[in-house]
Amino acid sequence: MVVGSGGREHALVEALAASPLAPEMFAAPGNPGIARIAQVADIPVDDLVALRDFAKENSIDLTVVGPETPLIGGITECFWEEGLKVFGPSRAAARIEGSKVFAKELMRQAGIPSADFEAFDREEAALAYLATRRDYPVVVKADGAAAGKGVTIAHNRDEAEEAVRASFAGKFGAAGERIVIEECLEGREASIFVVTDGRDILPFLPAQDYKRAYDEDEGPNTGGMGAYSPIMWMEPATYAAILEDIIRPTIHHLSLIGAPYTGLLYAGVMVTETGPKALEFNCRFGDPETQVILPRLGSDLLEIMIAAGEEDLAGREVVWSADKTVCVVLASEGYPDSSHSGDEISGLENIPAGVYVYHAATEEEDGRFHTAGGRVLNVVGTGPSIIEARARAYAAVEQIHFEGMQYRTDIALEAIELEDL
Repeated sequence: MVVGSGGREHALVEALAASPLAPEMFAAPGNPGIARIAQVADIPVDDLVALRDFAKENSIDLTVVGPETPLIGGITECFWEEGLKVFGPSRAAARIEGSKVFAKELMRQAGIPSADFEAFDREEAALAYLATRRDYPVVVKADGAAAGKGVTIAHNRDEAEEAVRASFAGKFGAAGERIVIEECLEGREASIFVVTDGRDILPFLPAQDYKRAYDEDEGPNTGGMGAYSPIMWMEPATYAAILEDIIRPTIHHLSLIGAPYTGLLYAGVMVTETGPKALEFNCRFGDPETQVILPRLGSDLLEIMIAAGEEDLAGREVVWSADKTVCVVLASEGYPDSSHSGDEISGLENIPAGVYVYHAATEEEDGRFHTAGGRVLNVVGTGPSIIEARARAYAAVEQIHFEGMQYRTDIALEAIELEDL
């Protein structure tokens, strides 16, 4: 069973369903795209008891948790109490995403390279600190999980103070009751993924994510407007340094403090002039990075997940396709500040070969698809080169339509330039 309802979960269901083990697939709550390859159950991702009972009643052998909310809330322990297996970290380990303060303090204690920071639980103290700073920009982060939207890059004191006041005024709910203010690192950002059994790691391919809403990295932060893989600019030595200096020490330190980490660990990394530095950690697959990584996976994802749960990753390797992948996110009008729903989607018939369309926020009525707000669809092109993968993705995007559809037109443009070098 895959828990979740977005494009990431659609990609997970599709990859798991392709396993030679031929699993019977379930999803909760799923979406109309997922419903074509799995049995769906209308259970909210935060109703842990209902999810556990459903898994028990249906003899689910493995539950894979997509979003962070149930992991931070303790779904793993809830399932463990009934002898049910889950791919995902414990509540204690999931704090690495659930609390930016916890994550930053862990980085400091483990000697992981990262941005200098200060943490605050009172607005007055944060504003007083900003009054003493002379160097801008700074980054203001809500402590809790905020669906990728709780981060503000403040270019001056006024912007920083506005971000602080908004957070403490409840813009991000309980997630913003504490904040982190840290130096703004410069460089290239990358999304790093590893599967771990708490001791050994199995590195997955990195991906390039696009967080800003509009072309040329303008506009507010979002959950992600697109991605591509592989990262054309990253050298093998840089990737090796990330694994040795950031990933392994993080997993080791979590074990030392009694919170061993199993599942998928995501690290947002900034590659600076002085080397890679950790920006943040997530306790689950990234979205939309998963949608460009899994289509390239040649190994059995289900077998890998089972091995992680049995502490049996040592000596394993992952096979990857040589194809490149580019994902374009199609969002509803007004996203991320507001969101429109109920618009009919056309053009999903006869999607060309080499393209995946993952449903992220759709509804189906009488055989017709409609938008359900936010990020609606993920269109992924594949091909032997970035330029071909990108062309396929955008050709499919041109075929799809719904009222107010918005998307970035510059996904993977930089990769084409690097590929030509």
